Amino acid sequence: MKFPPMYRSMTALDTVQHRELRVSQAAATLDNAKDLNAVFLNVVEFADACREFAIVFVRTGEGKDGKPAPVAPLAVLGLNQGENLFLKDGQWQGEYAPAYLRRYPFCMARLEAGSDRLAVCVDDSWSGFSTTEGERLFDDKGEPTEFTKGLVTFLESFETESDRTQQACNEMDEAGLFEEMRFEAQVGDGPKIEVTGFLAVNHEKLMALPDDKVLAFHRNGLLQLVEMHRLSLANMSRLAAKRNKL
Repeated sequence: MKFPPMYRSMTALDTVQHRELRVSQAAATLDNAKDLNAVFLNVVEFADACREFAIVFVRTGEGKDGKPAPVAPLAVLGLNQGENLFLKDGQWQGEYAPAYLRRYPFCMARLEAGSDRLAVCVDDSWSGFSTTEGERLFDDKGEPTEFTKGLVTFLESFETESDRTQQACNEMDEAGLFEEMRFEAQVGDGPKIEVTGFLAVNHEKLMALPDDKVLAFHRNGLLQLVEMHRLSLANMSRLAAKRNKL
């Protein structure tokens, strides 16, 4: 089974198996994210994320019915593969942490392929789990604690926003706005680093949209998302400067 980035296991949260499990934030780390140079971002996060990260797009999975693979937005965390410039000793150093990171070590996953039924899953390998310290997931009767209820609400919201993000990306893709992007950075006295493999919105294609499509994009909020994406690309240079300070 292939797990999402960061996750080394995915076990359905169970009232019997995990009855004594606690979440100890004091022992928690994000070590599993140290090799992620980009992380998934929901469109609802663009306003916060664009101030700190370059927001780019990639094609994920496989296309269907002759169509290209779907597009998803990412927050860029490093200029090289396996490089995360926002982590130090397992602790997040940025001002804003994407929801994908904040939900770890939990997530929602389908119990069966093709099923619409989702279950709360957990990465059992996470260092922040304890049986003696931290927030309990279940009470003595096996009922979810208030902590767990809040967690489920957050995870459900993440899934809802992920669906909305996919719809937004589909609309932009169908409008033909994306193009391959390329970025070069000089890091110290070493060779230039060339960042490729990402997609960005092409300004000329955006300006060439027919008036009715522009109006539709304005009303459904896509124009604002595109503008935040385009403004965020300046953070690629800031990321290079951040790397130069290492």
